[in-house]
Amino acid sequence: MNIIRAKEITQDPDMKDVEYLGKSVYILSVDEESKKALVRYREGSDETVEVDVRQLNENE
Repeated sequence: MNIIRAKEITQDPDMKDVEYLGKSVYILSVDEESKKALVRYREGSDETVEVDVRQLNENE
């Protein structure tokens, strides 16, 4: 995923289907400078993880 799309998703009121390494996540925030996103897994954990935006995939 590119940084622009990741930022759009964080601002969109509709939930988007985004995955990180095959697991569904919410994008909480995006840092343009570092190209990192703070994500939270949708199921099974309240853990937040900072990941490279390019490792995120949006399912249509």
